[in-house]
Amino acid sequence: MKSRATAVTVSAVVAAALALTGCTASGNDEGDDESITFWVQEDLPDRVAATEAIVAAFVDESGIEVEVVSVAEDQFAQLITSSAAAGDLPDVIAGISLPQVRTLAANELVDTDAVGAVIEALDASTFSENALELTADGDEQLAVPSESWLQMLYYRTDLFEAAGLDAPDTYDKILEAAQTLDTSDLAGFVGATAPGDAFTEQTFEQVALGNDCQLVDADGEVQIDSDQCVESFDFYGDLITNYSVPGAQDVDTTRATYFAGDAAMFIWSSFVLDEMAGLREDAKPTCPECLDDPAFLAENTGVVTSIAGPDSAGPAQFGEITSWTITDGANVEGAQAFIEYMMSDGYEDWIAIAPEGKVPVRFGTPEEPTVYSDLWATLPAGVDTKAPLSDFYAPEVLEAVAAGPENIARWGIAQGQGDLLGALQGELPVATAVSDVTQGTDPAAAAEAAAESVRSVAESIQ
Repeated sequence: MKSRATAVTVSAVVAAALALTGCTASGNDEGDDESITFWVQEDLPDRVAATEAIVAAFVDESGIEVEVVSVAEDQFAQLITSSAAAGDLPDVIAGISLPQVRTLAANELVDTDAVGAVIEALDASTFSENALELTADGDEQLAVPSESWLQMLYYRTDLFEAAGLDAPDTYDKILEAAQTLDTSDLAGFVGATAPGDAFTEQTFEQVALGNDCQLVDADGEVQIDSDQCVESFDFYGDLITNYSVPGAQDVDTTRATYFAGDAAMFIWSSFVLDEMAGLREDAKPTCPECLDDPAFLAENTGVVTSIAGPDSAGPAQFGEITSWTITDGANVEGAQAFIEYMMSDGYEDWIAIAPEGKVPVRFGTPEEPTVYSDLWATLPAGVDTKAPLSDFYAPEVLEAVAAGPENIARWGIAQGQGDLLGALQGELPVATAVSDVTQGTDPAAAAEAAAESVRSVAESIQ
């Protein structure tokens, strides 16, 4: 399973390192459309093999040779920096996160004209409008959005129904459910609290976006100490302090607690969908009911994609969009042909590699506008066992996941501060503030300390 934290963190390293090298050009030969180099941020053997099979089909059809380079997420920053310094960037990169897109573009490593031409060839109307906006800078398209993973609040529908509770889609409803269901044997809610952990920051961003708590405003002024953000810290602190489990919680412990049947709600990414269905041996549900029915939790779990606070400005969904881009100096014709293939003839096989974390943001074609989104729920998911997610989850759950990309929002990007979002991953001040609040620090004081740290980072990258 791809790490959600790493994909964001590496962009901060790239930004700093590329600034030192000052390199903005590739050593690729633009005149040769018979060969391209393709980097994919993936190093799991089965996924690399599946990618190579799709690439082989493109090579057979086009005659364009493709060198596939598998790059581990935690090595991407170092490798992209050294390649830029050597003037030897790949022609195409896949799997880049939103902060990475901004970092590469800020360092003039993207051929925005070539990327825009791909979008035009595929027809912009076939993509999620929101995905296109998040991967653009004004009228310039910085990347071709490909797929997304979503962060969601998962809840036990059987317990909620028995208690007569509504779906936990607002602060008030979440608190009511946590208070009602919390017992000595069951936590009302479990969420990330570990300081210095990107997962904690991501979890809080999901909660905060729902209350219109923003990192910065339209002028780039830091807002993490605003009234809306203080209220979000207070809400999350209340949940953790009064209705959760003791100790620092992270990406593994939150999942384990819910999988054991010891929590009524938790926040995680869509990558958990196959695991919750019992399709991955090293991360199987262990609840008492799961012993006889490994899919029990999947069949008794609902999802909330957007959480609304009292100051909500509308639906806000935290998630990540991963994209393709063409580097500056690339073999443009070959790169464009390759991405167009991967987003059309090869797209079904591409999202089928891990459908639980590859929700398509190109919904279909001009002739069949929903062909890819309709197909997604039927694709086999899982690691050790493969089966369609539709075998385990109610239609409304999968419909919510498929529609999620339309409402994805991220701190800083809409305000033109995507570079700041990436740079903050080195210090993770918001994660520290979350941890402090859950240990008794006044929410206003924690928010103020986080704001000072964010301002310091912002000044350092100006």
